[in-house]
Amino acid sequence: METMKEQALAPDQVERQTRPAATATLALEGMTCASCAMRIEKGLKKLPGVTDASVNLATERATVHYDAAQVQVDDLLKKVSAVGYSATPLGEAAAATPADETPAPLAEGAAPTTPTGSAAEQLGERRRADLRRRGVTLALGVALTIPVVILSMFFMNAFPGETILLLALTAPVWGYVGWDFHKTSLRVLRHFGANMDVLVSLGSTAAFLMSVVATFWPQIVGETTFYDTTALIVTLIYLGKYLEARAKGQTSEAISRLMGLRATVAHVLREGRERDIPVEQIVAGDTLIVRPGEKIPTDGVTLSGESSVDEAMLTGESLPVEKRAGEPLIGATINQTGMLRMRATRVGAETTLAGIIRMVEQAQGSKAPIQRLADTVAGIFVPAVLVIALLTFIGWSVAGYALGFAPAASMSGGMLATSPWIVALVAAIAVLVVACPCALGLATPTAIMVGTGQGAEQGILIKNGESLERLEQLTDLVLDKTGTITRGKPELTEVTLAEGAALDEAQALRLAASAEAASEHPLARAIVAGAERRGVTLEADVQAFQAIPGGGVEARVAGQPTLIGSRRLLRERGVDAASISAFEPALERLESAGQTAMLLAVDGALVAALAVADTVKFGSQEAIARLQASGVTTWMITGDNHRTASSIAAQVGIAPEHVLAEALPGEKAEQVTKLRGAGRVVAFAGDGINDAPALAQADIGVAMGTGTDVAMEAAGVTLVKGNLRSLVTAHALSRATMNIIRQNLFWAFAYNSVLIPVAIASPAIPWLRETAPIFAAAAMALSSVTVISNSLRLRRFGARQV
Repeated sequence: METMKEQALAPDQVERQTRPAATATLALEGMTCASCAMRIEKGLKKLPGVTDASVNLATERATVHYDAAQVQVDDLLKKVSAVGYSATPLGEAAAATPADETPAPLAEGAAPTTPTGSAAEQLGERRRADLRRRGVTLALGVALTIPVVILSMFFMNAFPGETILLLALTAPVWGYVGWDFHKTSLRVLRHFGANMDVLVSLGSTAAFLMSVVATFWPQIVGETTFYDTTALIVTLIYLGKYLEARAKGQTSEAISRLMGLRATVAHVLREGRERDIPVEQIVAGDTLIVRPGEKIPTDGVTLSGESSVDEAMLTGESLPVEKRAGEPLIGATINQTGMLRMRATRVGAETTLAGIIRMVEQAQGSKAPIQRLADTVAGIFVPAVLVIALLTFIGWSVAGYALGFAPAASMSGGMLATSPWIVALVAAIAVLVVACPCALGLATPTAIMVGTGQGAEQGILIKNGESLERLEQLTDLVLDKTGTITRGKPELTEVTLAEGAALDEAQALRLAASAEAASEHPLARAIVAGAERRGVTLEADVQAFQAIPGGGVEARVAGQPTLIGSRRLLRERGVDAASISAFEPALERLESAGQTAMLLAVDGALVAALAVADTVKFGSQEAIARLQASGVTTWMITGDNHRTASSIAAQVGIAPEHVLAEALPGEKAEQVTKLRGAGRVVAFAGDGINDAPALAQADIGVAMGTGTDVAMEAAGVTLVKGNLRSLVTAHALSRATMNIIRQNLFWAFAYNSVLIPVAIASPAIPWLRETAPIFAAAAMALSSVTVISNSLRLRRFGARQV
């Protein structure tokens, strides 16, 4: 099959498919704005063998897809360094492993590593240390800037040597507090680039140097100094950077909280003895002891013991889940009542929690299509601003000499130098400072980070920004039936007694369940489970059990011949055909409702019908109704028969013309393709391996967290609770997030559109002629803080949904 597929492809397509594809995630340092991100992204994409690269300013990470035969991780690091930044690989071993290869198995007793563990924690600690350093530096900047501003505004020329004091106070602000800006600018300019730091550094340095000249050689530029301008530019923008760093930490709280859920110590049985080890040292196959009140250390299966386990961290459900031998256990959930012996099956990066963290990180590091506009604009914005600043300087210099500037009172109480080129230089500085595209670069990624983090807290795992954006545009939702709308397993729904039956309902169910207890058939297990839920005690005396393929079972229960099965089986065993015919209306009623009816005969006489059905999940009908009310067209597609499909559709409110029954897996994907071809934005929700093609084909694949790993890998959104009500929440979350992104982009563009012309025209506005750079610095810092604060409003989304 694969050979035929390759023959149908062009040679270059076959070559691309057979290359050893690999993915590397790099932690970046030195980025300050969207222009930085675009510069790194373009540089990485130019490397031979790199198929795609995406740089996220908010998470300070780069995700690179590359051909391991042509380029290595070291080449990526060198390229980042070559364009003026630094990078550290995250999960380097995994990044260097081709996607189509399986990593070598761990040695006996070796400790598996997890990319969500030490590397991410080290990155978090590095960010916290950087935030502390920034806080100290900011405090120094504020402490020195306040007296500079007070002296310049209210006490200028009040005592001899005041300008020397101002120089002494301002120099550390410009040189030390502003060093991050200058350092990055030098590095970027050395590689013939330009970013936000270049604008800040050029603006503050021009103001500082002009002030130094005015202090020692006033005959050249006049006596007016701009020490307050220099100090305020650097300090205000540094304040904005500090607040950005704090806000980024807040947007990453979802991942931090998820990491905090992990157990730290495990009780392992080795060589017949119990010993305590760090969870990182657990190896698949280890036997572990979990006592009441402890966290399950890793994913596994129960070997012995009975207990209830709180799985709220995973499913959001408040009721504990009963666990006994053979039941699966999920790492980081809490064992409540009894002691359990378990076998570890998935450890380290393979655990459910590690997968959730990985998905959240991928989503927060991804880009939505709407961000491409911001990235494109940011890529050309800084060079354009440099040109505008230069033209501003030239234009006002020429205009000043041609028109002449009247002396204007300065904030410091003196007179602003009348030299046209001084006024022009102040205006150019204002343009440089006010145009920094920080807000533009943060508009989309901060909102995606907060939005996907909120989703994760509510059991909605969104893989990428594109899924989040497309979910808001949703027009059609195609639902698989089994396991998505319904529970996915049969349950006993009804016991209907035949007319003149000699037994009551409980007696009939006791005999039926006792006979079925030895059967492994799903319908038999449903009857037994239904009897146990109703408190019916099974009969121990069961003899002569026989399973009849395609028919049912027969046995002697407590000495009574008992037969359970189809109409044909009962007729073949001599049960009165007239009594079966008389019972037909009741059977048709059950079957028309999509239930499977099995007949029970005792001592040769018809006693009852037992109805078993895959029942609708709690909340499915409500969720579908809410989605329909919001304008989403709902479809149901299933491999089940038409009668059952129609019954379930009627229960949840899906129109008959939107029901497709007896569909093969390929036909599910075909229906999705058909709808997309009609210009619809389609989501497909399913839980099984057979749903994977449709999940991958849809604009948004939605997997039930209660389903298969294959389905979850193919989907862009996973509903951990396995309930369609979570899809309603996800839809609302996507709308809220996209609204925030649009607001952010509007304010970012509006800010620059309004303030750049103001900065250009500042020489014509007397009160701005000297102070324009100060107001520009304040406005630029405020714009970034405004965008991030607006994104953080999404943190209240969860409270609004309750």
